[in-house]
Amino acid sequence: MATIVFYSVNKTAHTAARRCVTSQLKGLASAGESVSRLASTHTRSVPLLPGTRWFSRGTGVRFMSHGTAGRSGKTRRGALALSGAAAVTAAAAVAGFLANTDHFQRAEMATRVPRAAKETEKEGDILQRCQGFMSPPVTDISVLQGNKDEMRTKMEMLIMETQADFCKALEKVDGGKFRVDRWDRKEGGGGISCVMQDGKVFEKAGVNVSVVFGNLTEEAAKQMRSRGKVLKGKDGKLPFVAMGVSSVIHPKNPHIPTVHFNYRYFEIEEEDGTKQWWFGGGTDLTPVYIDKEDAFHFHKTLKEACDKHHPQYYPDFKKWCDRYFYVRHRGESRGIGGIFFDDLDSPNQEEVFSFVKSCARTVVPCYLPIVYKHLNDSFTNEEKDWQQVRRGRYVEFNLVYDRGVKFGLATPGSRIESILMSLPLTARWEYMHEPAKGTREAEMLDALRNPKDWV
Repeated sequence: MATIVFYSVNKTAHTAARRCVTSQLKGLASAGESVSRLASTHTRSVPLLPGTRWFSRGTGVRFMSHGTAGRSGKTRRGALALSGAAAVTAAAAVAGFLANTDHFQRAEMATRVPRAAKETEKEGDILQRCQGFMSPPVTDISVLQGNKDEMRTKMEMLIMETQADFCKALEKVDGGKFRVDRWDRKEGGGGISCVMQDGKVFEKAGVNVSVVFGNLTEEAAKQMRSRGKVLKGKDGKLPFVAMGVSSVIHPKNPHIPTVHFNYRYFEIEEEDGTKQWWFGGGTDLTPVYIDKEDAFHFHKTLKEACDKHHPQYYPDFKKWCDRYFYVRHRGESRGIGGIFFDDLDSPNQEEVFSFVKSCARTVVPCYLPIVYKHLNDSFTNEEKDWQQVRRGRYVEFNLVYDRGVKFGLATPGSRIESILMSLPLTARWEYMHEPAKGTREAEMLDALRNPKDWV
């Protein structure tokens, strides 16, 4: 049975805790370099940000739970398909989980995961791991340390590490620096937006984290109930927490693809103390020109991560990705796909989390080798124009079909800058544009209109 735990610290104890943690952090600030997950690529350790508060609140509320099923003693039905970078903003972190009007398949986890596939490494000390982040985590360090075995803590640490690993790898190849922007959500929680704009390699690169909590609105709960979810709140309220990491990268060179990934966790506390939880996410590639070696490398890396947990995950989630990232009014996919899944809540939290962790740890090795391969490729004005046209399609999908973006823009209190982080700095729309037959542009368009199996 889940319980609600209130964390309240008196002024004296809180001051002492702050001094203790600050002292430890100063010692860690001079620690050595952190290593990127990309083989042979070393990144600089990011120093602690001056003036940043490791304790954002003296008093906080967190909803802690126990149990190993998506819902204790009950079966949750219905599908929940989220999308896009908006899922890690304050509004879209909620909106993306709620705004689905289609009934996608429910992603089923295997009832058994091979023992060799389970993550067995020690996660290490939370305080030391936090030293390598782009910013202090959203949740107070004291709360994370006191609840290190809770799934909420494990997931927040994973999304913070994913953000840091990816940002450092991108900074190394670009030579620029991410702007780190912390924000608070008055209803509960907050986030960290990391954006690098007009760099040497990347025209716009964003990697966002959010951890938000509070109560679902009656309208949000009604939408979920309409899709078969039986949710019983207390006094009309349903406590929830949503967290995730999301990124969209728009390179300057048209031979370097755009990449997007998003991994997230959501849970709801019901009146009787039972809790529903689920994970979702995915990674997909949007090239301007087809490079079969790149497509093979990208999909193979994702497939290997999926295969460690179940051989059916990659083919199923690859098809789901092709189906979701589809620009219906154009009759073409947004890119060459990858994997996409949602509503994962079985067989238990640890095994689903292990799968999500495997996927999140592919974001550097599946993309950075492609960036380095094309780093010095020359390109023509015509190729740059084609890139701008393809970016226009990217914008169309995000503004017309992305459920998280649409719901977020319509939600009061949304952080618009984070929601629209996924859009490119520049794009182009040409009237009645159609590439000539036999060109590389026509080859790209054919792949988008007829999704292929790249592995």
